[in-house]
Amino acid sequence: MTEKRHIDPERAANRRRQVLDAAATCFRRSGFHGASMSEISKAAGMSAGHIYNYFASKDAIIAAFVEENETRVHEIISKIGSQPDPLQAIIDDVEQSVHNNLDPDHWALPLEIAAESARNPAIAALSQQADRRMCESLLALLKSGREKHGLAADDITVEGRMQAVICLHQGLQLRVLNYPELPVAELVKSFRIAMQALLFT
Repeated sequence: MTEKRHIDPERAANRRRQVLDAAATCFRRSGFHGASMSEISKAAGMSAGHIYNYFASKDAIIAAFVEENETRVHEIISKIGSQPDPLQAIIDDVEQSVHNNLDPDHWALPLEIAAESARNPAIAALSQQADRRMCESLLALLKSGREKHGLAADDITVEGRMQAVICLHQGLQLRVLNYPELPVAELVKSFRIAMQALLFT
C-alpha cells in the first residue's frame, strides 16, 4: 500500500489530491469494488498508468483516506483540547457534529471503507491501528477535562464513556440511512443530554 515518491513534492501532492478526490467520487458512486482504476483515472483526468505513479493500488488509495481521516480527527481533538473547558467544548460542538454525521458527503466514504475493512484484513488492520491512536488522544483529553472538573479521571469507566460517545456519533451514519426523516432538532437536544451525562457524571 506504499505510495510512490516523486522529485517535485508540490506537483506530486497536487496530483495525489486530484486522484484522491476522483477516487472519493467513484467510491461513493460505485463502491470500492465497483469503481475500477480506469473509472478513477477518467474522473481524475489522467491515464490509469499515471495514477499508478502515485498509488500502487486501490488499497493504497484507501490507506490514504484512513490517514487523512486520522489527521482530521487529531486536529479536532487538538482544537477542543486548547479550549479552557474541553468537556463543555464537546457539548457546545454537538449541533455541528450531529449535522456533519448526517451529511452523506461526510459519511458515505467512511462507510465504504468500513465495509471494505469487514472483507479485507489489511484495510481492517490499518483502520484499527488508526482508531487506537485516535482513541488514545481522545481518552487523554477526556481524562484531562474531567480532572479540571474534579471528576474521577482514572476510573475504568472513563474509557467506556469515551467509546459510548464515539458509538453515538458513528451510529448516526447508519441510522439516517434507515430513517432519513430523523427529527434533527430533537436529536441534537437528546445528544446534549447524553453528552452531559457521559462527560460530567
